[in-house]
Amino acid sequence: MTVSTAAVPPRGWNSWDSYGTTVTEEEVLKNARFLAEHLLPHGWDTVVVDIDWADPSARSHGYNADAPLVMDGHGRLQPDPGRFPSAAGGAGFGPLAEQIHALGLRLGIHVMRGIPRRAVAADLPVAGSALTAAQIADPTNACEWNPDMVGIDHSVPGAGAYYDSVLAQYAAWGVDFLKVDDMLWPYQASEIEAFAGAIARSGRPMQLSLSPGRDLSLTRLPHLREHATMWRICDDLWDSWEDVEANLARFARWAPHAGPDGWPDGDMLPLGRIGLRAERGEPRDDLLTPEERRTLLTLWVIARSPLMVGGDLPTSDPATIALLSNAEVLAVQTEATASREVFREDPLVLWTADAADGRTWIAAFNVGEEELEVSIDSQDVGLPRRGLGEVTELWSGEPAPLREVAVQSDDARGVAPGSTAIDVRIPRHGAVLLRHVPRG
Repeated sequence: MTVSTAAVPPRGWNSWDSYGTTVTEEEVLKNARFLAEHLLPHGWDTVVVDIDWADPSARSHGYNADAPLVMDGHGRLQPDPGRFPSAAGGAGFGPLAEQIHALGLRLGIHVMRGIPRRAVAADLPVAGSALTAAQIADPTNACEWNPDMVGIDHSVPGAGAYYDSVLAQYAAWGVDFLKVDDMLWPYQASEIEAFAGAIARSGRPMQLSLSPGRDLSLTRLPHLREHATMWRICDDLWDSWEDVEANLARFARWAPHAGPDGWPDGDMLPLGRIGLRAERGEPRDDLLTPEERRTLLTLWVIARSPLMVGGDLPTSDPATIALLSNAEVLAVQTEATASREVFREDPLVLWTADAADGRTWIAAFNVGEEELEVSIDSQDVGLPRRGLGEVTELWSGEPAPLREVAVQSDDARGVAPGSTAIDVRIPRHGAVLLRHVPRG
């Protein structure tokens, strides 16, 4: 492993769902202060400035061709001082990092792979090298959806000096977390290796998150584990039921492989006040129903995905903050092992996860369009036939109804005689999250 590992999946705030390409230093700090005051006690400790922080012309709903990116004489992007005043005079993100660290938080930034087109056009010298930007650029491997960058030709001896210079700059600024985009669709193996190697040589531990994750194959797992802290398993996720439901199948594939050697990532949580100046939609409270919001968080925690909330925290409703502060639910993300889907027969999907002390978590999802009342056989979710001990629904805090079944009947259809029925009622698009504590 050439980058910083994470013993538990990272948690934090990311500016993308609220501010798209246009977030300002003031807005980052407002969210950081809110995070430190309200959510840091619950493990939310990272603040990520998302894409286009170097673009003075950034706008909502898209990217600008040939944007006048702020960069130094070696083609390294710098924060736009108009939006990030503390970056003036070549200070970069160093002053912002100091303020974030003073709150007890970690600073993350979004970056694109490759080298700026403008640096290539100007044929700027690469810091620490006799090479120039045009000599190391690979215009045939440019990003399909962002016009700012082209790839690096790593067959050129010494081409990695550009990433070394960029990562040395990030280390000097005090960056703790890097979300590197255009790495996974298509899969950019040489770029991933070069970037991870540059992190290792920078001398500062930095966690590496790879995006965007569209069409990501499980065959990439060993390479991802070797070079990244976390990686996306989907394209951008927004506040629609279709986006949330689609990740049930993806997590079923990836969650069994989650652990300290790498965390599959279901993308940001588009919860609360979003779309203020975002790439998708107008200012709004997220469009998920309360049941769909609980489903999203239930799936993410039992799959042990990183949690990066995208809503503007100071203007989000108290119900959103309460969802993000449920200690019993959040504990599943950090304490569970062996997360897995065990049953899928629409509309019911069942997941289980274990803990080292013998506890078990069960998540039951209703992907149907009507409320679902069902009796779950305790053995179908890996629990004993009899004498279950304590089973609690974590969102409500209420005990789950349990019945020992003696005779097969419609009253507990699908539950074998001699087993225990766990009776659940799941709203449309909803979920229940159960914790089983064995007797004794």
